[in-house]
Amino acid sequence: MTKSALQIARAAYQPKLPKALKGTVKVSEGNPTQSIADQEAIQKLFPNTYGMPIIQFVESDEQVNYPAINVGVILSGGQAPGGHNVISGIFDGIKKMNKESKLYGFILGPGGLVDHNYKELTAEIIDEYRNTGGFDIIGSGRTKLEKESQFDKGYEILKELKIKALVIIGGDDSNTNACVLAEYYAAKNNGVQVIGCPKTIDGDLKNEMIETSFGFDTACKVYSEVIGNIQRDCNSARKYWHFIKLMGRSASHIALECALQVQPNVCIVSEEVEERNMSLDDVVTYIAQIVADRAAKGDNFGTVLIPEGLVEFIPAMKRLIAELNDFLATNAEEFAHIKKSHQREYIISKLSTENAEVYASLPEGVARQLTLDRDPHGNVQVSLIETEKLLSEMVGTKLAKWKEEGKYVGKFAALHHFFGYEGRCAAPSNYDADYCYSLGYTASALIANGKTGYMSSVRNTTAPAEEWIAGGVPITMMMNMERRHGEMKPVIQKALVKLDGAPFKEFASKRESWAINTDYVYPGPIQYFGPTEVCDQPTKTLKLEQTK
Repeated sequence: MTKSALQIARAAYQPKLPKALKGTVKVSEGNPTQSIADQEAIQKLFPNTYGMPIIQFVESDEQVNYPAINVGVILSGGQAPGGHNVISGIFDGIKKMNKESKLYGFILGPGGLVDHNYKELTAEIIDEYRNTGGFDIIGSGRTKLEKESQFDKGYEILKELKIKALVIIGGDDSNTNACVLAEYYAAKNNGVQVIGCPKTIDGDLKNEMIETSFGFDTACKVYSEVIGNIQRDCNSARKYWHFIKLMGRSASHIALECALQVQPNVCIVSEEVEERNMSLDDVVTYIAQIVADRAAKGDNFGTVLIPEGLVEFIPAMKRLIAELNDFLATNAEEFAHIKKSHQREYIISKLSTENAEVYASLPEGVARQLTLDRDPHGNVQVSLIETEKLLSEMVGTKLAKWKEEGKYVGKFAALHHFFGYEGRCAAPSNYDADYCYSLGYTASALIANGKTGYMSSVRNTTAPAEEWIAGGVPITMMMNMERRHGEMKPVIQKALVKLDGAPFKEFASKRESWAINTDYVYPGPIQYFGPTEVCDQPTKTLKLEQTK
């Protein structure tokens, strides 16, 4: 395999570990836990894995002879930087306990378990992937492990390969499925442990015990570098407004972190839009006013950061989309026979007055998108809506109106960007390389101590790695009941941006100044070698959250 100079140098990097994981680990158990909500319902669904204690690993001088163990690993969902290091950490952890232990990777996600598609991960294979981006060591997939038939089919191959533990690396849905699987195997007394690892660049899998999901640090640094480059160009050409959409459908953590890193003129936070019951016009007016204020100073340029899922957080748009989903689900055939030129009028005539007004106010392209692009469940594919173009077009229309009224004297030209896949498979930052390796190593310690239904947890990560706290948190502790596809289901609660949290407060205290002034920061590319204050820093979000 041909390698770049950076790949060769990164292969030699040895990730840092918490002190407690360097020798024999000893388990320190806390008090019994309960789910964050719906305790009775969750306990009923998970009688074998509910109420377990939080675990912390502490140093020990004891010598323990661990038996050899076969472990399986699955990468689930979208890619995130550091996945290969989680696998490396599991591999090194189980090999240190007993060199006869084996690690098997299931190919292309959870579907690999069900279809019995796997390969043994040897030292030779693992060493090719240390500290690298992507998930290509075994690939990933989005098959959901939800049915008993899948669990039973998976157990056949686990039994055949004598696998006693399975590590599922994924986001909130994947870890919910890991918990369901752990409960099923425990109830059946199959002797298979299931451990989860928290992954998602969106940053929406976090709580008291999970400080951050892996990949978030690297992805935000990648996006911030490119936004910084755009801002430098913007400040040089002085003639464009750049509308930049960033990954993050369910939460605005990425947009907020990037704003803290680069200090743009505008950053919309979806959670605030929802909290303040802002309309689409309110959002457009807010951006247009900043454009006008800067134009009054002679600055006809700027940057606007927009979370991918913004449209779903605008209450009026949410109501419109819900009515459209219901209407088109029952009238799809009739709608299909309406001429394209008459579809807009047809939809307006069928909607409630409020939703018809909102729909009529949308640019033609977006209106069409809301009626045509459906997912397999019949819902609008909101992530495909070009929100950055929608907003810039509507801002342009509003500014043209203000110009006629003498309220605006500038020029407005917009350029558009969407940063998503660019950040998912980057070589992990030192923080993510260390954090992911520690998460994998911690998973091996949870397995060695007979645990199941736990998520690997590494905390205190704003301190030097030596002082990180490794352990496990029962997945049931993070769960509540939510309506999914018409049924109440147990799921890990998504972590949204907290408007009373330190990161948002810091942003809110600075945004008025950033709006009017050109106070850009240019972070530059991720640094892998050099002083710790340049190379090993966690996100600004994490630093602000952990500041006591």
